[in-house]
Amino acid sequence: MALGLAGAGLLVLRRLRPVWYWLSVGALITLVRVLVTYRSVMEACGLTERPTRLRLWLARVADREPTRLIPKLRRVRVTRTGMILRIRMQPGQELHDFVVASERLRHSWRAHGAYVRSVKPGWVEIRLIVYDVLRSVVMPKGLPEGLLRVPVSLRSDGLPHWRDYRTTPHELTIGATDSGKSVYLRGLIKRLASKPVALVGIDCKWGVEFSPFAPRLSALACTPEEAGVLLDVLVTEMTERYDLIRAAQHLAPGTPPEEITSDVWGLPEDIRPVPVVVIIDEVAELFLVATAAEEKRRDHMITQLIRLGQLGRAAAIYLEVCGQRFGSELGKGATALRAQLSGRTVHRVNDEGTAKMALADISAAAVVAATRIAEDRPGEAVAGDSSGGWTVIRSPFTSLHDATAACVRYAHLTPDLPALASFRPATDPTPGEGAVPVFETA
Repeated sequence: MALGLAGAGLLVLRRLRPVWYWLSVGALITLVRVLVTYRSVMEACGLTERPTRLRLWLARVADREPTRLIPKLRRVRVTRTGMILRIRMQPGQELHDFVVASERLRHSWRAHGAYVRSVKPGWVEIRLIVYDVLRSVVMPKGLPEGLLRVPVSLRSDGLPHWRDYRTTPHELTIGATDSGKSVYLRGLIKRLASKPVALVGIDCKWGVEFSPFAPRLSALACTPEEAGVLLDVLVTEMTERYDLIRAAQHLAPGTPPEEITSDVWGLPEDIRPVPVVVIIDEVAELFLVATAAEEKRRDHMITQLIRLGQLGRAAAIYLEVCGQRFGSELGKGATALRAQLSGRTVHRVNDEGTAKMALADISAAAVVAATRIAEDRPGEAVAGDSSGGWTVIRSPFTSLHDATAACVRYAHLTPDLPALASFRPATDPTPGEGAVPVFETA
């Protein structure tokens, strides 16, 4: 009876507290399983190589059957989510062999997931994930953030997913209603609020999404008409930054090569302009028109967006374009704009065409993964980039109160950009978490 109660307790612990179960009992069980079955699993998964001539000769001398060579398991490291196997490949093997066999390795060692990556020539790492880390997202603590590099989600392999604007300057984020897109944006704004960067919001829901973040916004446009004027100002700001870079390139003879730059990051800190992150919600509203006059305004606005996408990186102006759907049927310029958004994050969508528009140029498998996101998994998404790599992520829940409190707490970090002064939302001057934005009306 005692053994039965203990077994039942372990099953309950495994279900409710998988981390506790793994660190207390599961790690030892899995480690023994891996060490005992390692050779047989490698052979069953086809990860062996023919023996060398020396081994064949020794086998003939000893009158034995020559054994095939298996990759060498050199190190096992237990982590909070599973374990990492450091393996030295045999001559003739490549990373692709292990990637193809990853699903068979997962089943052989009874893991939730198996992820393979190359460490250095001749070495691979197999990361075994023993439970569903995306079922209840817990972000790792003490992650080293940067000025424009913040963790926003957790990947299915247990590693954090970073939003790095220096590496991926522009991103397209898509998600249907209740897919978790708004939670993803709240988490992103909460992380960026503590950085000395300018946040610019274009909220075509008349400001209801971004108004709570007004204390930390350098500019906010709430209608397509306001967005058109704001985009013109941003393009002018970008042009002025290029003029600043060009002025800094009037170099005297003998100037060290490291002082020559073609973007704002090579400028001295005392004259370097602050980075600007432009967050656009419901981008489809910018494409919709009802009259010929609106169509002319739309074409001009989309042209300005494309210009920011093409030239904004060197001027430290970055785009975060979000919407419920995105397709070529939105009109002229949609495909051209998508081509400038090298980062893609697709939550659950209502039609396969939207997933294809965002991910088809990255990977066909990513499109399939995006269409399989369940309705009861809000915040889960497929993230990819123009390199062809993609992964399944899920954002931790960030309430509107938490994101608003962060914006109020770091309101003093809001850069004062004269060009955007007329678009900065007026807020209640009373400090504290209860401060709310107050918009002036004409």
